[in-house]
Amino acid sequence: MPRELPQDPMIRQLVLQAKRAQLSRRHVLQGMGIGAGALALAACAPSGGTAPTPAEDNSANDPTLVWGNWPAYLDEDDSGASPTLMRFEEESGIAVEYRVDIDDNNTFYGTIKDQLALGQYPGFDTFCLTEWMVARLIRFGYVQDLDEANIPNKANLAPSLLEPDFDPGRMKSLPWQNGFAGLAWDTEAVPAGLESLDDLWSPELKGKVTVLSELRDTMGVILLANGVDISSSDWGTDEYGAAIEVLEKQVTDGQILGIKGNEYMQDFVAGDAVAGICWSGDITVLNAEVGYERFKFALPDTGGTLWGDTFVVPMGSTRKANAEALMNYYYEPEVAAEVAAWVNYITPVVGAAEAAAELFPEVAENQLIFPDEETLSNAHIFRTLDAADDQAFNNEFQRVSLGA
Repeated sequence: MPRELPQDPMIRQLVLQAKRAQLSRRHVLQGMGIGAGALALAACAPSGGTAPTPAEDNSANDPTLVWGNWPAYLDEDDSGASPTLMRFEEESGIAVEYRVDIDDNNTFYGTIKDQLALGQYPGFDTFCLTEWMVARLIRFGYVQDLDEANIPNKANLAPSLLEPDFDPGRMKSLPWQNGFAGLAWDTEAVPAGLESLDDLWSPELKGKVTVLSELRDTMGVILLANGVDISSSDWGTDEYGAAIEVLEKQVTDGQILGIKGNEYMQDFVAGDAVAGICWSGDITVLNAEVGYERFKFALPDTGGTLWGDTFVVPMGSTRKANAEALMNYYYEPEVAAEVAAWVNYITPVVGAAEAAAELFPEVAENQLIFPDEETLSNAHIFRTLDAADDQAFNNEFQRVSLGA
């Protein structure tokens, strides 16, 4: 008998935690030579000068838009084009340049920070960074207020996502997708599957394990396995230090092949990695790559992490209304359901579950896309870090990462 489809409650648990902490996603350290100073780029705003002011909107005379996003984060057909995006262009008359330029929050920020600080156009009219980074951009005054009159479908935002502490009322940001980090494995090499983090450290998997270069996901999973509630404020440097020791031991012992961002998927397809700490939606992409259900994903018995990525419009964009039209379109439940069916992440749009039940019934029952409260109870949001902890934790994580 099909499980009852979750409605707004599917996200209620997510955002009860989100009010206390920001979400996070990806950053790539391995092979990029990112030092501790670079990791701290986003921790503080440039000194001096005045806060930038929003550019004058010229959308009425310029029906174009540049959208920056992460890999494998929008529906695609066999030709590599996005059906939903093509329909938006046809319906709106706005030509969209979709650029898959984000593989890391800090490094992407590093490429546009000077333009953001000066209020200049950074090459994008909207982009979808992770919410901990979005919180910083808002605090620095780098993004524009959104015009709700241009986004009537904002009413479809899950009510529990409306009041994050970094942007009450979502006046400057609008969620794109949410997702899990947990355990993934190649069923051909690991037929018994994985249930716990300890399973990942099995001697049989030595040299075949990959973990994420996103601190909050890899360290979040390790901290949870150590019994730490990562969404609470009742832990700090001691608990983090113990978790870093776990990671460092696995790196030093050769258990871990690499600490990577999206490129870890290449290791899975090639067979160089057969298990790891991974992102939920990427497993569907991996299976599509090989053409069958070879890879599986599960939240560890001690819990996985939960993160989210979010639209913003930088101060220097002169096409804000065009970006708002794009956001409004993707908040139509049928469109959100279509995207969710392809990317396999959690949509923030109320009504998408019902639309998926009609359009993609097999997807509507997928707990990684439309999770119920039981599933969400085993996923946790990494707490907000103050500037000192943020830099100290990043420095330690990068030190270990560079040795992998």
